Amino acid sequence: MDEIRGLAVIAMVVYHLFYTMGYVYHIQAGAAAFLFLRPFSPIVPIVFITISGISSQLSRSNIRRGAKLLPIAAAVTLVTVLITPQSAIYFGILHFLSIAMLLYGFIKRWLDQIPLKLGLVIFLVLYLITYGIPSGVLGIPGILSVSLPTQLYSTNFLFPLGFPGPGFTSADYFPIFPNLFLFLFGTYLGKYALLGKFPAFLYKKRVPFLAFTGRHALWIYILHQPVIFGILWLITSFTA
Repeated sequence: MDEIRGLAVIAMVVYHLFYTMGYVYHIQAGAAAFLFLRPFSPIVPIVFITISGISSQLSRSNIRRGAKLLPIAAAVTLVTVLITPQSAIYFGILHFLSIAMLLYGFIKRWLDQIPLKLGLVIFLVLYLITYGIPSGVLGIPGILSVSLPTQLYSTNFLFPLGFPGPGFTSADYFPIFPNLFLFLFGTYLGKYALLGKFPAFLYKKRVPFLAFTGRHALWIYILHQPVIFGILWLITSFTA
């Protein structure tokens, strides 16, 4: 799991690198690479959130983990608003994960009463049904969807739930719906992991660097954007 998470983190860093190159520093090669990778971009957060759900089965206290992560997420918002207001993060992956961990910690005793296979099906189906909520629909946009009432998107206070209001922007946006259902789907996969029912190769570590990266995903997430900005600023300053 650490290695898969590490690979997802590296993919995230590369994606954000190309975005910053192309749309902050206006380097054409970065913009081209970003557009090429964009169709694949949903894969990384899906993997990351699912693994976070799996890992929640291994935690002694998800409430404590969520409570520790929440002020870090708030600090990310404060720093981005002050330093890069055009790329501010109001409800990013850290905000979502902190809320998901807290919620799961509070409701775990009731969720544990749902049979394993049934829980997997329920939360996967709920994730697919609610996937398009941030885009104004139930279902999957462009495939099978039903429009939601526009009144849900007329306020600026419901964006944490997945109903962004007019003009809302967030450089990193992972609302509670549909992502909570993906996280909960991951918690049921985590039960399979605890039972040793995953393929044997998933329990072996083969790439120490990826495992190290996965274990330090939080710090990499916090630090990678300032590092990217700093390196690109130096490069563009000396080549201008």
